[in-house]
Amino acid sequence: MRSLILAALLIAAAAAPAEAQIFRRAPPSPPVTRPPPGASPAEAEIWPFPPPDPKAWWDDKRPVAPEAADPLGGRRMAGGAHAIPVDSGVDPSTYRLWGLSPLQWQLPRGDEMVLEVWVRPARSVRQSVVRIIVRRDGKAFVQARAGLACCEAGIARRMGFDAELPPGQAQAFQALKGLPLWSAPRDVRVSQGPDLAEDVCVDGTDYDLTLMVPGRARSLRRSCDTAAIGEAADVLEPVLRAALGHDGRFDVIFPGGASFAGARDAYRDLTAHGGSLKPDPHARRQPPGVAPDAGA
Repeated sequence: MRSLILAALLIAAAAAPAEAQIFRRAPPSPPVTRPPPGASPAEAEIWPFPPPDPKAWWDDKRPVAPEAADPLGGRRMAGGAHAIPVDSGVDPSTYRLWGLSPLQWQLPRGDEMVLEVWVRPARSVRQSVVRIIVRRDGKAFVQARAGLACCEAGIARRMGFDAELPPGQAQAFQALKGLPLWSAPRDVRVSQGPDLAEDVCVDGTDYDLTLMVPGRARSLRRSCDTAAIGEAADVLEPVLRAALGHDGRFDVIFPGGASFAGARDAYRDLTAHGGSLKPDPHARRQPPGVAPDAGA
């Protein structure tokens, strides 16, 4: 009898692990890692696991932007100083859509400068902007953006980059400050001479250029006519070429490598045959604080 009881206990002990496997509670399912409904694509890409505390989302410190993202950032306006009037035609809120610090917020000092070029084709919504910043420590930076400026609340399919330029670039851009271009009228019309009618432009590309130095800024628009654009070729070429080679998506916008040799020749041919660039009488008036156009 005792042997039968011992055998039964041994059988029960051997079966216990199997029963435990049958009745063991399933492990808890992992937390949901999907972003909440309505999250933007950018939020969906970085949605953390697990979701953050709502209050901490607002209180946590934002990561510090790299130096090239805002080379003149962190500056405060000195007492009695005023913001530099800018006649670029670009509102501060528009800069924010492109992911750029507004030009109106820049505070260059000493021999620093900001050089900016907007490129707007007449028959395309694909626009681009390049900003060169030369700092007083001898460093130069390029910021470039490109995207589709149409049909949405933001800039669609936008790309961009911020980078420090190689040593020696600062001196090359500093030399552009003394060009006669910055004393020319903001908007111009091409006059072929006293006996020829002025051209009427219906197609082409608009280039808006702005030079900002401590205390003042000068903006120009050269659009459509090849000769008018050629007057600004010595600025357009180095600025746009400084933005090439950083991202193929930007480079594809300028298949010719940002060469303005043809436009430069057209401007030289115009002036050599008695033509000129005259102030456009229909140009919009400049805001208060901006110096009037030369020859206006």
